[in-house]
Formats: sequence, C-alpha cells, structure tokens
Amino acid sequence: MNFNITKLEDWQDVVEEILPKIQHPILLLKGNLGAGKTTFTQFLLKNLGSEDEVNSPTYSIVNEYNTSNGKVYHFDLYRLKNIEEVFDIGIEEYLDNAYLCIIEWPEVYEEELYGLNYHTMRIHNNGKSREISFD
Repeated sequence: MNFNITKLEDWQDVVEEILPKIQHPILLLKGNLGAGKTTFTQFLLKNLGSEDEVNSPTYSIVNEYNTSNGKVYHFDLYRLKNIEEVFDIGIEEYLDNAYLCIIEWPEVYEEELYGLNYHTMRIHNNGKSREISFD
C-alpha cells in the first residue's frame, strides 16, 4: 500500500486506509528525521480513541497511551546503541502486554523480530511531499 501526501491533513486519509489493515501487534516506523513518524502516530492514536497527548518518545524512549482497544506503546529507539539497551528497557514485556507497539528507528532491534508478525511503514520526506509505504 503506497501513499503520497502533501498536507498535514492528508495523514488522516492515510490512517483511515491503514487502520483496518493492521493485523499484527507491532508496527515499525522507518524514515528520516522529520519524516512524520510521530505525526502519523498522533493521527493513528486519535483514530483509536485515545485522548492522551501524543509526543515523540525521543527522550523517554517509550510512551504509553490508552485506547479503546487497549494499551499502545510508542517507542523511539534512535538513541539506543545496541540490543542490550533495548532489552534493558523491557521491550519484551511491553510487546507481550500491548494492543499495539509502534517502534520508531527499529533497526537496532529488528533482528530480534525474526519469526514475529509485524507491519512496516516507510516514510520518505523529499521536501515537497511524503512518500509512504505500508506492508
């Protein structure tokens, strides 16, 4: 599934298309800085009925949100240098107890997902628009 968006409001259309397709409890978000990973997450959580304020977990590493479907955990692994640091934050426990785990900058952890079902969203900001793929 591919999208090309040019306005902030276009994220709503992306979420409305993607939300019914989310069948796995893990969503990896890949994209350059400023691509829109957290913005997508804000729109997604609003559509899941969350009234929580959604912020980037860059410094907290993980944020927890309540939705009508259950807990959603939003990770930003950008600052983690190795797999040991990922395990130190207790990621496996979050994965076991969440409706959905959204993971920004998942590369440091991706090998550990072998055998698990997950979705990947790639966002590329080319300066004029955002090219998005979801699978």
